[in-house]
Amino acid sequence: MSQALLLQGVLALPLLAAVLIVISGRSPNVREGVTLISAAGLFALVISLAPPVVDGARPALTLAEPFPGLPLVLELEPLGLLFALVASFLWIITSIYSIGYMRAHHEAHQTRFYACFAVALSAAMGVAFAGNMLTLFVAYEVLTLSTYPLVTHAGSDEAKRAGRVYLGLLMSTSMGFLLLAMVWTWSISGTLDFNPGGILRGKAGNTVLSILFVLYVFGIGKAALMPFHRWLPAAMVAPTPVSALLHAVAVVKAGVFTILKVCVYVFGLETVTTLAATQWLLYLAGATIVLASLVAMTKDNLKARLAYSTISQLSYVILGALLATQTAVIGSAMHIAMHAFGKITLFFCAGAVLVATHKTEVSDMRGLGRRMPITMAAFFIGSLSIIGLPPMGGTWSKWFLVLGTLEAQQMLLLGVLMLSSLLNIAYLLPVPVRGFFSKPKDELADGVKEAPLPCLIAIVITALGCMALFIYPEPLYRLSNLILSA
Repeated sequence: MSQALLLQGVLALPLLAAVLIVISGRSPNVREGVTLISAAGLFALVISLAPPVVDGARPALTLAEPFPGLPLVLELEPLGLLFALVASFLWIITSIYSIGYMRAHHEAHQTRFYACFAVALSAAMGVAFAGNMLTLFVAYEVLTLSTYPLVTHAGSDEAKRAGRVYLGLLMSTSMGFLLLAMVWTWSISGTLDFNPGGILRGKAGNTVLSILFVLYVFGIGKAALMPFHRWLPAAMVAPTPVSALLHAVAVVKAGVFTILKVCVYVFGLETVTTLAATQWLLYLAGATIVLASLVAMTKDNLKARLAYSTISQLSYVILGALLATQTAVIGSAMHIAMHAFGKITLFFCAGAVLVATHKTEVSDMRGLGRRMPITMAAFFIGSLSIIGLPPMGGTWSKWFLVLGTLEAQQMLLLGVLMLSSLLNIAYLLPVPVRGFFSKPKDELADGVKEAPLPCLIAIVITALGCMALFIYPEPLYRLSNLILSA
């Protein structure tokens, strides 16, 4: 099968799955079977695209040309492949988890849930394989719109308010800042194509490029850089599988992926290092890392704590992109995958606790490890990966980011990374420590009772993934190292 057909298949398969899910909605077993088969098929397609990329090929496919000289193009390159591999694999695992969670929690509108999920994955693949900023922008907006029904899934007043915040912030930043930045880029450079050396290099003065850079960074609201971060905690009202994949992997990672892509392929790393705006944006990213961690420490609700943790961790990727050294870019790219596995494990565990015990507050989880030992052990593993401690995958991405700060001679930001890891310990480890070593409440002291088996299977796989990425990080490192030579 040609690379062009494979690229078409990557976009088309999840959309076909969405149609089949709607058709089979009255038969839950068939509907969920379609979801699992489609997720596995998508991952297989993405894997089949890897060999030519690793060998240096950059296959492309033009989908349409809505404007003269501005086509919708898909193109394979290492950073997009890395993002697509992570998102497509975790769709399989989240689908398994969703079957146990949605049934055990007796969620309504499950067909709509699975269908929107599939559309969102197609949009995420469009973001990953976009060959220019126009294609990326279209897929980015489709991702926002397709996940809105998932955020408002419960249909409650709280969910509707959260949906308004979600849609309002993401659409206003993309339409108000990102679209303006793209039009301005087109007027300056005459193209929106991605180029490893950047398309804006030498095309305008430092002041103009600095303003453009700020528009891009703030226009990519999915990256949740403060002060445009409120949509992410608001979205935690969604069911846990949505929080886990779309708001710990696909949506937020689409944001930081886009910022990294803009730095490398629109501005070019050499240009980024010379911009007047880069330094204060670096400090803003550092402030987001610390402030979001401090807010996380104040949250008793576990999902809210994890949401602010995600805001902090996303700015690690932004920080690496803005440092604009090869080592920092490698760290940023690897952190997209490392954080995805660690944070999805934590969200899975939070959902498992909710299904099994109906507990949502950290203060109510004393002794829970005696009732749910697998879940709490997985939470401990995911926490170590987010903190960046061996033997978990998060160690490697944080190590390269630390080296990036040293390479760029940013000692203050090195201190930010060190402080952040300590704060990670302060707000994550009390959960498993309290679960295993505190005296249980009476209602939790009646033997082992874990979440449904599909939930446990997903939790174990992602927790093992955190460890596997420490032992065998080579594939991610190779893809990340190829980014600058793409």
